Amino acid sequence: MDFLISSAVFALVLALALMLWTGGGRDQAAERLERLKQAEAQEGADDLFRTDRRRRLPQASSGMLLDMIYRLRPLRRLERAMWQAGVYMRVSEMLLIIVLMFGAGLAVGQMLWPGSLLILGTGAAAGSLPILYIRYRRNRRMRAFAMQLPFALDLIKSSLEAGHSLLRGLQVLVQEFADPIGGEFRTVLEQTRLGMPLPRAFDEMLQRVPEEDLRLLVIAIKVQSEVGSSLAQIVGRLSEIVRTRQRLQQQIRAMTAQSRMSGMVVGLLPILVLGAFSMVQPGYAKVLFTDPSGKAALKIAVTLDVMALFTIRRILRVDY
Repeated sequence: MDFLISSAVFALVLALALMLWTGGGRDQAAERLERLKQAEAQEGADDLFRTDRRRRLPQASSGMLLDMIYRLRPLRRLERAMWQAGVYMRVSEMLLIIVLMFGAGLAVGQMLWPGSLLILGTGAAAGSLPILYIRYRRNRRMRAFAMQLPFALDLIKSSLEAGHSLLRGLQVLVQEFADPIGGEFRTVLEQTRLGMPLPRAFDEMLQRVPEEDLRLLVIAIKVQSEVGSSLAQIVGRLSEIVRTRQRLQQQIRAMTAQSRMSGMVVGLLPILVLGAFSMVQPGYAKVLFTDPSGKAALKIAVTLDVMALFTIRRILRVDY
């Protein structure tokens, strides 16, 4: 028991130390550029793998195995989610944190329910915490970017109407706005200084920030660079469209707030009732954790409760 407790504490401390140590201390713009260079190098490696496959097949090494693992779609999706969340660390480091958290969850489950299948559940729950953290960071960053975008478009429009070029307007934007929009446009400027065309730099930013409002700006810049038109008027009109879309989204959230709260209450009510019975009459709830029939009923109830939460959430999702 002491070994399990010490192992769980060690895994948790090591995972937190890795996340804190790799998450700070470096300039974000330089980190983004380094990650983009690694992505371009990986794309070149993919092309080389396709064109020169016969030459690489005889080389049986650990690097080739890691290269094949990296090509798995979940790892690419995880790396893209980390970029979008602003978590600039290697995928291998994040996988190490997930494994450590999974091990800590197994140790905690072994202490609470020795010899039960719930051990795997606690391990999976603990291992999913880093992914949930990345998703939370991503959603918060996307919302912050979307809230800053209309004001950034107004600033770009004013700079263009004053006679400045688009690059000069972006420089003013970087000076006036904080992250995340300031850091993303700073990366665009750094890429253009290194020789990347401006439309491609915006395409790269769209990969890091998959916002539909930003996609409209990228399309407008591409059309202006190919056809030629008044970019100031396009950006001004785009700013109005973005504000209208955000206002509509806020109205939808306000109209569905009661239903979303009802779904949360219905989903959490069984857990609250079970906790209340465990404190008031421990004998009633003890059967669910000791008797085989009670364990089966508890597993079925948890499964149905989770399915109900996902169903209610899917029903209340409005696509527009």
